[in-house]
Amino acid sequence: MSQATPPVTGPLHDAQEQLAAAVAHLGLDAGLHQLLATPRREMQVSVPLRRDDGSIEVLSGYRVQHNFSRGPAKGGLRYAPQVDLDEVRALAMWMTWKCALLDVPYGGAKGGVALDPRAYSQAELERVTRRYTSEILPIIGPEVDIPAPDIGTNEQTMAWMMDTYSTAMGHTVPGVVTGKPLSLGGSLGRATATSRGVAHVAVLAMNRQGVDPRHATAAVQGFGKVGRFTARFLAQAGVCVRAVSDIDGAVYSPAGLDIAALEAHVDATGSVRGFAGAQALDEDILTLDVDVVVPAAVEGVLTAANAGRVRARIVVEGANGPTTREADALLAQRDVLVVPDILANAGGVVVSYFEWAQANQAYRWSAEDVDARLVDRMSHAWEDVTAYAASRELSLREAATVLAVERVTEAHRLRGLYP
Repeated sequence: MSQATPPVTGPLHDAQEQLAAAVAHLGLDAGLHQLLATPRREMQVSVPLRRDDGSIEVLSGYRVQHNFSRGPAKGGLRYAPQVDLDEVRALAMWMTWKCALLDVPYGGAKGGVALDPRAYSQAELERVTRRYTSEILPIIGPEVDIPAPDIGTNEQTMAWMMDTYSTAMGHTVPGVVTGKPLSLGGSLGRATATSRGVAHVAVLAMNRQGVDPRHATAAVQGFGKVGRFTARFLAQAGVCVRAVSDIDGAVYSPAGLDIAALEAHVDATGSVRGFAGAQALDEDILTLDVDVVVPAAVEGVLTAANAGRVRARIVVEGANGPTTREADALLAQRDVLVVPDILANAGGVVVSYFEWAQANQAYRWSAEDVDARLVDRMSHAWEDVTAYAASRELSLREAATVLAVERVTEAHRLRGLYP
């Protein structure tokens, strides 16, 4: 007797439920719903690695391309122990909506390798990256699918990917990835783009809720590529950042953290833990008594278990999928404004698009030009989503998802279905 298929849970369940609600709101038929819910292409690969001690380890790698209706696929590559196919499917779907919402001419993709990068040497990470790239090479390219950094990866990872792909092609192809080092065709402003967008939208959300940023308080969960610079930009906007955390611990100061000093401490020690300018924080950083919380680490951190204890008036999602559907409902009941990930953290893909455009032009824009274009895109998206939410009596997440699905659906209808 065959066993029943277990129900989908976690980020993929949340992504599918969000899509289903948008489809129902738009009145789309079942066939179109299935097309939007199903990835166009998936690849699961084995990534054999020779460790520095000579032993062999086989890792699992993934690349999911969710949709191509609005352009080539685009999405990050993450190295994390919990990476699996369903997580990558969810992240790829969210990338599709994110690109559509910001009017970036891409579809969504995502990739990952199941490993903890802190447990591997730099030489081992290079071998993993090059082997993974060679395995997915048939389905990536500057006009097909353009990876970028994500959790556990960085501009060095992208340099290795670009070199591996370019070697196979026989010539340098800078447009195959974004988030590269500047010396290899990266864009000014790319490293901080996601954070700049998060902070900018956070200020817009504060203004909407009648909170003066110069008298506001905030807590940031995560002090990596997104959280670190988000804390910096919020502090520059006058916000008192009382607490930050990373994988090793959390620190708190009621008078506000000295973010520059904290960054120096992290550079020296590798963690926020032990920072002399603050006290250790034992409680959940997301439930602190602050005006704004920014979950900027991983998905699924705001749940039914802690959402009822959130005291902030505003949640700005720096991470992808940090709030479960159950938590979303609880926060809505308590009139907590949630700025969804596909809007809040879209700055990275916006400047990735700028980097890709610069590679195609073989021309570098100034940092001021990049930042101004980014702020303009984020501001327009914020206005689109808030207006759409008001006109249809939707939450910001519902409005962002419905608007994005509507745009992808329109592109699909215009292109038609190949027989």
